[in-house]
Amino acid sequence: MDGETRALIRKYAIKNAMDYGTAREGAVISKVLSEKPELKHSMKELALEVRSMVAEINGYGKEDLEREYGKYADEFRAAAEEKAERTAKPNISIPEAVRGAFVTRFPPEPNGYMHIGHAKPAFLERELTDKYNGKMILFFDDTNPEKEKQEFVDAIKKDLAWLGIAYDSECYASDNVWRMYEFAESAIRSGDLYVCTCTIEQMKKGRETGIGCAHKSQSGEENIALWEGMLNGSIGEGAIVRLNGDMKSLNTVMRDPTMFRIKIDRHYRQGDKYRVWPTYNFSTPIMDSLNGMTDIIRSKEYELRDELYAKVLDMLGLRKPRVHTISRLEILNNVTSKRTIIAMIKDGTIKSFDDPRLITISALRRRGIRPAAIREFALSFGMGKANTKVELQKLLDYNRKLVEGDAVRLLFARDPLVMRVSGMGPDGVKVSMNTSGTLNGKREYTIKDSVCIDADDREALREGSMVRLRDAFNVSVGPADGDILSGKYAGAEPTTPPRIRWVAPESAIKATLLVIGDLLRDEKPNEEGLLSVEGLIEGAASNLKEGDIVSLDRRGLFKLDDIKSMMFISL
Repeated sequence: MDGETRALIRKYAIKNAMDYGTAREGAVISKVLSEKPELKHSMKELALEVRSMVAEINGYGKEDLEREYGKYADEFRAAAEEKAERTAKPNISIPEAVRGAFVTRFPPEPNGYMHIGHAKPAFLERELTDKYNGKMILFFDDTNPEKEKQEFVDAIKKDLAWLGIAYDSECYASDNVWRMYEFAESAIRSGDLYVCTCTIEQMKKGRETGIGCAHKSQSGEENIALWEGMLNGSIGEGAIVRLNGDMKSLNTVMRDPTMFRIKIDRHYRQGDKYRVWPTYNFSTPIMDSLNGMTDIIRSKEYELRDELYAKVLDMLGLRKPRVHTISRLEILNNVTSKRTIIAMIKDGTIKSFDDPRLITISALRRRGIRPAAIREFALSFGMGKANTKVELQKLLDYNRKLVEGDAVRLLFARDPLVMRVSGMGPDGVKVSMNTSGTLNGKREYTIKDSVCIDADDREALREGSMVRLRDAFNVSVGPADGDILSGKYAGAEPTTPPRIRWVAPESAIKATLLVIGDLLRDEKPNEEGLLSVEGLIEGAASNLKEGDIVSLDRRGLFKLDDIKSMMFISL
């Protein structure tokens, strides 16, 4: 361990001891990892260094501790002030909004599962709706029958309910295609829209060069005839309806974008009722106006489309809502693209949309992230437009504050080693430990002649040394016979030797810990993003329920994912 890391460990051990009376290994490790996350790959070495430093600091008297703390006082004060400023509640407001006359919408496309990037605008919209005593509509932008499914509609509703995001009504773009046809015919007759049968390559070249195609000058009668052919099936796929825009516009979005296209796939909701479908660019502004939206929130990636949004409404003589742009929320070393996630499922990198390495809402729910943590995380960015690309750790920190009080403190031994302990008498030693969280009360174990020791503690078990079995008793370490360790009972009075993780073999249960890391590293699948740790967990775990949170000594917080296999997922 390098000198810089040792200095960091010492600093946080001193602060933790000052804050809580005694430095705690887990808290110090968490602080160090927050500054140097790369140390996750050297956890064994880090844990040993922290244990040694914590033992040293906890041996200081009050005056010595205060003297050492004074060396860092200015640094700690500055960090506290910076944190207070950073975590101050952002101003979430719209100055033009009128209380009682505020209407907004959450507009997912049901072509995949919700992720944390969707949660940000949804929470903001709900917050604003409550603030201005308004209404929020769940608007499904479902005019692409090729990709949309009822499965995704149901999943989105389930995720919103779990997140606690209520909406006042729901609306489907596909239920209003007939209205889109009426507006389209009017705009075609006025020359604002035209039918184009150019190839994709021809259209792309025209947009790049700023030169319109021959269809741009077609008469209204020609366009209406072609439009009717699209509707009745006499014209096949490839024909589209385009805005008669400005091919020289500096905003390339305005260079005759597509407003309608033919899609012959069966629609999950409308069946075979339609073959010509409006694009988002045409249907969404119209539905926003017709549904009475006063304010819409959308991410910065749509900013160039604001001009097109206004153009469509002006062209049709419809009222324009106010448009507010916010930053898009992106998580470092992760993905939200449905196409990418599907590809990763197909190649076996991940198993499903609720793989705990992902940031879909279903994955976060499975991992044990609470809705309140997601809400606090999402709202912390406010209405700002600055790019928001952060580490997932920020969300995990919010969640840790919420779940720590409910966590059941249990012992776990990785790849356990057997230690035979002599000197305990014929009836062994009864150990009584307090249980916090959802298993309130005491748990007791009788240790007769052996315990199972965590393999990570092997180096501390040197012959002649004194160790303490965590929350149990002291052991004088004897010689090892191969993989079998030996020791002698040395009393139950609390002392300060290294604390060793153990479980009672008679009641221990086989368990698996899934340690979750970043999904990606250098934009490629991270081979260490999902590590499986096998071992034994103490018998009290049999009283847990799926979803319960446990705190495992020096390993952190885990959620019980599957009680049959005793599989836990790290938080």
